[in-house]
Amino acid sequence: MAGLSLYFEDGHDDLDDFGFDDYGSECEGIRITAFLDAGQDNLTPLGRLEKYAFSENVFNRQIVARGLLDVLREFSDNENDFISVMETVARMSEDGEPTVRAELMEQVPNIAMFLHESQPNFPAAFSRYLVPIVVHYLTDPNNQVRKTSQAALLVLLEQGLICKGDMETKVCPVLLDLTEPSSDDDYKIEAVAIMCKLVTMLSKETVEQLLQRFCELCSDARLFQVRKVCAANFGEFCSIVGRDATEKLLMSKFFDLCSDSLWGIRKACADCFMIVSNSTSPEVRRTKLSPLFSSLISDQSRWVRQAAFQSLGRFISTFANPSSTGLYFKEDGTLLEVPTCPSDSNSPLCIESSNGPTARPSHTPINQDGRSTPSLESMSRGNSSSDSAHTPPQNQDEGQACNNNNLPPTNNKNKETEQTDQNFNSFLYWRPPLVDISQELEMLKGQGPRTRTEGEKEEEVVVSSLDPATCSQIQKVLDCLQPHMDDPDVQAQVQVLSAALKAAQLESQSEEEGQSESQSEEEGESESQTPEGGEPDEESSQNRVTTEDTQTPAPPTQQAKDPAPTEEQKEAEAETEKEPEPYEPNPPVLVREDSDHSSVDPELMESLEGKENSAFNQVCEEKSKVQNVIPQQLLDQYLSMTDPAQAQTVDTEIAKHCAFSLPGVALTLGRQNWHCLKDTYETLATDVQWKVRRTLAFSIHDLALILGDQLTAADLVPIFNGFLKDLDEVRIGVLKHLYDFLKLLHAENRREYLYQLQEFMVTDNSRNWRFRYQLAEQLILIMELYSHDDVYNYLRQIALTLCSDKVSEVRWISYQLVVEILQKMYACGAHELGLNFSNELIVRFCHCPKWVGRQAFAFICQAIVEEDCMPMDQFAQHLLPSLLSLSLDPVANVRVLVAKALRQSVMEKAYFKEPGSAYLEELEETVMTLQADKDRDVRFFASLDPDMVLMDTSALI
Repeated sequence: MAGLSLYFEDGHDDLDDFGFDDYGSECEGIRITAFLDAGQDNLTPLGRLEKYAFSENVFNRQIVARGLLDVLREFSDNENDFISVMETVARMSEDGEPTVRAELMEQVPNIAMFLHESQPNFPAAFSRYLVPIVVHYLTDPNNQVRKTSQAALLVLLEQGLICKGDMETKVCPVLLDLTEPSSDDDYKIEAVAIMCKLVTMLSKETVEQLLQRFCELCSDARLFQVRKVCAANFGEFCSIVGRDATEKLLMSKFFDLCSDSLWGIRKACADCFMIVSNSTSPEVRRTKLSPLFSSLISDQSRWVRQAAFQSLGRFISTFANPSSTGLYFKEDGTLLEVPTCPSDSNSPLCIESSNGPTARPSHTPINQDGRSTPSLESMSRGNSSSDSAHTPPQNQDEGQACNNNNLPPTNNKNKETEQTDQNFNSFLYWRPPLVDISQELEMLKGQGPRTRTEGEKEEEVVVSSLDPATCSQIQKVLDCLQPHMDDPDVQAQVQVLSAALKAAQLESQSEEEGQSESQSEEEGESESQTPEGGEPDEESSQNRVTTEDTQTPAPPTQQAKDPAPTEEQKEAEAETEKEPEPYEPNPPVLVREDSDHSSVDPELMESLEGKENSAFNQVCEEKSKVQNVIPQQLLDQYLSMTDPAQAQTVDTEIAKHCAFSLPGVALTLGRQNWHCLKDTYETLATDVQWKVRRTLAFSIHDLALILGDQLTAADLVPIFNGFLKDLDEVRIGVLKHLYDFLKLLHAENRREYLYQLQEFMVTDNSRNWRFRYQLAEQLILIMELYSHDDVYNYLRQIALTLCSDKVSEVRWISYQLVVEILQKMYACGAHELGLNFSNELIVRFCHCPKWVGRQAFAFICQAIVEEDCMPMDQFAQHLLPSLLSLSLDPVANVRVLVAKALRQSVMEKAYFKEPGSAYLEELEETVMTLQADKDRDVRFFASLDPDMVLMDTSALI
């Protein structure tokens, strides 16, 4: 049976008469073009093709359609025959059987690829014969044929096999007809998806026509399936047509779709929100898309909220600006730092100029990561030094802001107040210019705000405790900023000033309440201490006035205008007391100077202090999460994803989505706003779900690059250490990027992990060999981070243990690790350590009782020679004799690698090829012995020309 032919023979004349009637679908081994062979009918191959292509038997027509590609290859040598076949194909496309038409359409992409490869011979065949078939089948009444034609068209578009002219003149008119209001509903739904694939290859005029029709379909009130498909493809369409068309034409349609009555359409909008946001300007993103996304977050449908929360982190990442974050992504997804100092030393982007480091004004506080945080004055200045990084200086002052080193020293005071920070770069903190409100700020300064000491470190831009007299002035500043609310930066500044105004009002209210309580209490005390005559003691009265003046000073404007509170004010104060206030700064404890301190109840004091501390901590926590990079509401919604209630009402895996997008959110906010995410990150790092911790483990190296070395050492290293002791599913995330994380640490912190590398050898499941394979890969990379002594003392033993692993893949990568260690020894000049390691390799592998170890020694020697890990004289003296001794090994697999190492590597080195070499004769004798080996594989590698393409022998190890 094995010798029977699977092809039709000439003697099978009876089969030609009946076509393929006697053969069913199980005869897949039959040559499809066998019907072209000569038979009793005396027909030519083209005539026989005509016969079976239009046979009454459906199966015959299906076989012909299935074998069209082979038929075209048979007739590709003759142009006339080829054209005849293409015309037959065109007539077959009108077959009344849907299965024949579907079979024919499935072959169109393969035929198109064949015609593309042989285009010089048949340049217009595809456009003339096949494209009309594809377009015609888009309107086929049979659903299977129509789906097949759509799939074929998408393949042709992805492969670039259909030209631009055919798309504009043949495909697009059909798509426009299919999406007419009077067209069939199924055609509309199918045509929208094809539209989105076409626009990338069309001219601007044609895209505008499709864009207009797409906008009409987005508003299709009769058919919700059309709107749903439009919503699902909305983001892709926006990314193709560009920002202008998106904001002018598509944005209004997107708002309508986001408020559609069907939750499936709103969910589709939430899924593509990030792509739509990327296609808009920052202003539109902040002022229009942010409120729209907040409405999806609070949607009544759980599925919409779930999709919105999944897209929240990605939407926040669209606010990222490389000029402010200092980082950017390459095309391959690698996160890199923005180059800060170009070759031109006079460029304002340089951190240090040619004269020295750039000076920083003394009023700029320093964050814990070493970056500077602008003060209220510097934020309000219209032309700051940060703006000059992208805006040319227009006057002398702006030019001086670009390079402070060119300023001549004025006095010693300026020298003392200026501080240098080599880490600061105005390019990394660039922002659009703000509105000039310097006059209003001068008015604020004129009212005598609280002065700052040099030792203070502020984490807020606006001072929390303002003089009550400045409340009206802050209100004036806010009124001046109202006409400019379209600017996102002005909005952020208004939020900061409003918070300061609210804090000042709360403080003044608490002081007024404390003053009234003090007056009532002291009046009671004075009555108890009043003499029998009814006159109060003058000394006591004087002390009471002094205490009131020092503890709760009333604002001068209030004292002048309102000497006594009115009834309306009393009612307002009573209502204020009923409502819980988030924070009461410094509640006064009333203690008279002439009274005994022991008379105050200690429990009352502790309760007051406890309330004060808890309220203060709560307000500090809220203030620590305030920033102005993204809308605060978006950040609050993102931080709420760790709330356990969200897992019950929205999505059980919402914490995992939060962890997945956290590096993008951190990149957007920048390291100066890491305090906003720190608590959330710590919460996710201790989540009970290992999938959440695993997600963080896989991205902790990216987060370390975003935060910098200082914040990494303070906040990420403890979490990193916790991941090292976690489950294997979490540890693999840390291990896979171990080198990327360790290289960001300081040398002293990095060296601590040398003691913990051995722990990676222990896994929960010993069969998890990929864990050990990943460890060997990372050890090869992190070797450059440590000295040769550390490598020899710590990494060497791990490498030798991995070389004895039960899995060959682990051993294979471990042999390369051993070679890298030996190369580092000699590269660093530690020849003694290298010699000791070489001797250890000989003892452990060359004299190993198992043939696998001896085979490994042959491979290691070959790699050492090929990569020049050590001087050849050292190799010839210490390793070569042991390698030659293995040529007589009883195991053929060992001799195979010995033959390969000698013939392809050792004997190709100039040190051994020279006529005067002391080892040449011994090498030639050994190779000749291997060439006469009884095993043919040994003879093959011993006789193989080194210049030939070599087979991979890794499977032998």
